[in-house]
Amino acid sequence: MKNKWRILKILVTVVIFGFLLSFSLKRFNEKPLDDISVKMSDKSPVYFVDEKDIKTIVERYNTTKKVGDIDIPSLEKKLNELPAVDSANVYLSLDGKLHLDILQRVPAFRLNNGGKGFYVDKKGVEFPISKNYSHPCMLVSGDVKKKEYLKLVELIDKIDKDSFCKNYFAGITKENGNFNLITNEGLYKVELGDLNNIEFKIKGFKTFVEKFLVNQNPEKYSKISVKYDNQIVTTLNDGYKPEEDSLFIDKPQEIVEKPLEKEKEKKSAQKEEKKQ
Repeated sequence: MKNKWRILKILVTVVIFGFLLSFSLKRFNEKPLDDISVKMSDKSPVYFVDEKDIKTIVERYNTTKKVGDIDIPSLEKKLNELPAVDSANVYLSLDGKLHLDILQRVPAFRLNNGGKGFYVDKKGVEFPISKNYSHPCMLVSGDVKKKEYLKLVELIDKIDKDSFCKNYFAGITKENGNFNLITNEGLYKVELGDLNNIEFKIKGFKTFVEKFLVNQNPEKYSKISVKYDNQIVTTLNDGYKPEEDSLFIDKPQEIVEKPLEKEKEKKSAQKEEKKQ
């Protein structure tokens, strides 16, 4: 008899608990969705999207403005599809507050390729330029392939972490398959060639500046090339005479100066020979 009363009490308790839970859930679902918290991650100090943009999307996905009608998986998917959003996490707390944690993409560089401009983040992902916000980053131009994005990110990261390079270089171009660093003064370009052995090439250029270029007229050169192994090749502007010197950067570094005028004459002579 005691067991029957015990079972009956348990059943009554379960029914009452179920009724209260159902009533609480109904009240929770009917609650107005008027408490929305949008948190932009401090890890990405960028402003391609703001709190207003996120709340506008929430309103589109919840026209009734009730907690129970919000489709969290669909909303989260929509936010993650935004080009400038790296990741989005959406959840409801027990008090009916909707939380949206947003991590935006941080541009590693801005690329102008064939008249089309867009950003590329550190993962090598492309995303469009915003009309409302422009992020300061390295400018890159030329026919850069997607497979080269991560190598470029690595190069730019090395430049940003080196105080000498950060103050010296303002942009990167790709011409005829060769990558070039553009100096802040814009007087000459530094030819890297491909994106391999970047540390050695940058080290060679820095040594060239410190031991040789510092005593030269900065307008003397149109190009300084570090693309060749153990050799620095400079191209002179018109009116400057070639000089020779040698450097030592772990291995001997030969400086070969080529007058721009002589290069033009050589190319012209080669064209004449082909015509004949």
